[in-house]
Amino acid sequence: QVQLVESGGRSVQAGGSLRLSCQASARPFTGTITGWFRQAPGKEREFVALMRWRGGSEFYADSVKGRFTISRDNPENTLYLQMDSLKPEDKAVYHCARGSQYTTNPQAYDYWGQGTQVTVAS
Repeated sequence: QVQLVESGGRSVQAGGSLRLSCQASARPFTGTITGWFRQAPGKEREFVALMRWRGGSEFYADSVKGRFTISRDNPENTLYLQMDSLKPEDKAVYHCARGSQYTTNPQAYDYWGQGTQVTVAS
């Protein structure tokens, strides 16, 4: 059973930074597409960033481009999301996900973590 566990979410001031982590059980990221999505209250889940686990091909939502960075630690089987220059509109529950297609469509991802809450105070 593949398990993804996010951590690192908390409350920060606007302009601050956070690094989210996504720890995977076993080695489920190998050969896959890994991504971060977020969901704010009353809104649809939206794409944030994705990358190929083997490396490269990072892609970002326009709303976070230049502020967020997706990366991974292959030996540790951990996915990261470095978030800088945070804005109040970044407040959401952030989820990591694993899929097999290079797509921003969340329905194409088959494994999801429970999420970690990010709050940005203005």
